Amino acid sequence: MVGLGETDEEIQQVMRDLCAVDCDVLTIGQYLQPTRQHLPVQRFVPPQVFRRLRDDALALGFRYCESGPLVRSSYHAERQRR
Repeated sequence: MVGLGETDEEIQQVMRDLCAVDCDVLTIGQYLQPTRQHLPVQRFVPPQVFRRLRDDALALGFRYCESGPLVRSSYHAERQRR
């Protein structure tokens, strides 16, 4: 989830860290505040940033990456199988 106040460099570092431990599937989605009692959204990430994050993930070596505002961990799960 992005949009909770993380920096772009922090996102890139997490992707590098995941690659370093042989993670090969990544999903990146927008945090959406479910209720007023939850943390507020710090930033809405534009679609072009999600596309860039996907491209960066694939360039790092992820086998598969879904990246978009409504992406969740099960998003298009059937496509993630080897």
